[in-house]
Amino acid sequence: METYKEFIAKKKLEVKKGKKFNTKDIGRNGYRVWKTEAMTLMKQTDHDEKVFIIERNVLEHVVGKTVTDIKPGYKQYRIGYFIIGKNGKRNGIWTWGQYCPNIPLNDFSKLINLAKKEKTIIY
Repeated sequence: METYKEFIAKKKLEVKKGKKFNTKDIGRNGYRVWKTEAMTLMKQTDHDEKVFIIERNVLEHVVGKTVTDIKPGYKQYRIGYFIIGKNGKRNGIWTWGQYCPNIPLNDFSKLINLAKKEKTIIY
């Protein structure tokens, strides 16, 4: 099984290689293509199988019809987590967390400060 250190290294390499992903539009008649500009990952202090992520993403283009009219170049942050799956075909594999991240109080400021230090969060 891949350790959190190996997983974080792999994810950071994806950004260097130009990581892109799609998001469905709420109207389900189109989708958006995003490029990840920067990414910060941090293991939860008391959980070796959970890694928090903050991404800064830029909209590359829209395919189809979307409910909101945002233009290429629009930037936003995405906050989530990965966890080692425990069931079915994701058992033993790092997988995107299905719900909003629950972050221990002590880890929250560490994650935000790390994202600022790594220049994922810019202002």
